Amino acid sequence: MTDSGQPLPPAPSREREGEQRCGVVAVLGAPNAGKSTLVNALVGQKVAIVSAKAQTTRARLMGIAIAGETQIMLVDTPGIFTPNRRLDRAMVKAAWEGADEADRVVLVIDAAAKVAARVEQVLEGVEQRGEPKILVLNKADIAPKEALLTLAARLTERLQPEATFMVSATSGDGVADLRAHLAAAMPAGRWHFPADQLTDATERMVAAELTREQLYLQLHAELPYAAAVETEKWEDRKDGSAMIHQQILIERDSQKAIILGKDGSRLKAIGQAAREAIAEHLGRKVHLFLHVKVNPRWDEDRSLYKDIGLDWAD
Repeated sequence: MTDSGQPLPPAPSREREGEQRCGVVAVLGAPNAGKSTLVNALVGQKVAIVSAKAQTTRARLMGIAIAGETQIMLVDTPGIFTPNRRLDRAMVKAAWEGADEADRVVLVIDAAAKVAARVEQVLEGVEQRGEPKILVLNKADIAPKEALLTLAARLTERLQPEATFMVSATSGDGVADLRAHLAAAMPAGRWHFPADQLTDATERMVAAELTREQLYLQLHAELPYAAAVETEKWEDRKDGSAMIHQQILIERDSQKAIILGKDGSRLKAIGQAAREAIAEHLGRKVHLFLHVKVNPRWDEDRSLYKDIGLDWAD
């Protein structure tokens, strides 16, 4: 049973035991709903960066979860919001395209927050889609129980999902039930990725994302949303280590001072934490070199969009 009392779909019949299954699940929601945290929890390992800052996820990133003989390709999409500039348009476009031809659409709602305009925008968009929907009320552990049940009933009636789950992506409560439901819902088919591959992102992209995560974690509200990290150079050395050069792109000189800190202390701390995270991800020693570049129009650079996994948006 799901937390909403709805039954799980039947398990595969015995004659199908051992048969591989593989399918695509698009994870949609408003910014800060906890989509990336949920994807990480379903995969069982960190594949997407997370922070309390809205719109942290920018590109479509695939996390690959294994459940028995089933491979679930989870498309972690950017939060859906009203776009104001080219980067915003590219992010929202990536989010909706991530759901195209998905076997299931998982709609993640922050159950501890009000259904504001951004959430309503997502609900209206999901209502119009024909893919089978699964409603996930995240942060159920901190939402008032009565309000949670009321929200579940209202959205279930509105969206008519095949199942509704109440989970905490942070603690893991309810995640196993959701993973089991997704596994049973995937179509029969050969796996698309090796069993030990957890994401479709390139090492260069993951390295840039891990550095960008440290910008958000260490600078909090001081750094505006408009910052990017680009991996300029990558050298695999003979001793097995990786030498990586990255540039942090920001819009104004005042932002550069914030990132550098007194005598470069902040940039050094960001670099150290990013280096450790990248080394852990790669499983080898990393030499990381960061520098900060001011470019008021970095979000108009076509080549950068490709590096960060976004399509150019007109």
